Formats: sequence, structure tokens, C-alpha cells
Amino acid sequence: MKVAVSSKGKDLGSSVDPRCGRCPYFVVVDTETMTAEGLENPGALAGTGAGVAAAQVIANAGAEAVISNLVGPNTFAALKQGGIAVYAGAGGNVASAVAKLENGELQELEDPNAQLDAGAKRRG
Repeated sequence: MKVAVSSKGKDLGSSVDPRCGRCPYFVVVDTETMTAEGLENPGALAGTGAGVAAAQVIANAGAEAVISNLVGPNTFAALKQGGIAVYAGAGGNVASAVAKLENGELQELEDPNAQLDAGAKRRG
């Protein structure tokens, strides 16, 4: 399975970024081989539409799931429309987040868990 992790960097050792729509990167990991590809998130600095842009990057990468701790309503709706599962509860680095997913330690979200534009307020 391919899973996208919201990240502050482009590799397995990068720290998980809690924001989905406004994280600087997504690291897309093949859970069978643990190969990873770092992708820039065009929504990170977007004025509007960050969540939809982020969801598009994730979908285009072929990810079936995303790991991110703050997922707003627009991002969540776009991901769900694309059939992409959303998981929260990861910290540390990308590799440990994927391990937690594989071990069943992350919570699958049924609804968004952040307010609209929550990630924009956390930029800095």
C-alpha cells in the first residue's frame, strides 16, 4: 500500500508535520518496500484552496491513505471523495508514523478534526 505522510522534509527520517493542507511536503511510502518519495505540497503557501491542492498531490501519487494529525473539512472531503483513508495520531518521524499505521496504532478519522483554515494560522 502507498501512504502519504504530512512532513517537514522529503524522506523517512523527516519529522511529521501535524498539518495536512499546509505541510511543506508529503512523503509517499510504499509500505511493502519502505521506499519513499518526497513531494512538495503546493498548498503549503497557497492563499486559498490548500486542502484541495494537497489532496490532489496525494491522489496523483497513488496513495491509498494519508497520515496527518490536523485535517480540515475541505481537505477531508477531497480525500474521501478520492477514496483515500485518513489517519491521525502519529508523531516523530515519517518511518515511525508508517510503522504505527502498520501496527494498527493510528486512529482512522471519520470526520475532519480541524477547523477550516486551522493550518493557515499555524504557519510560521
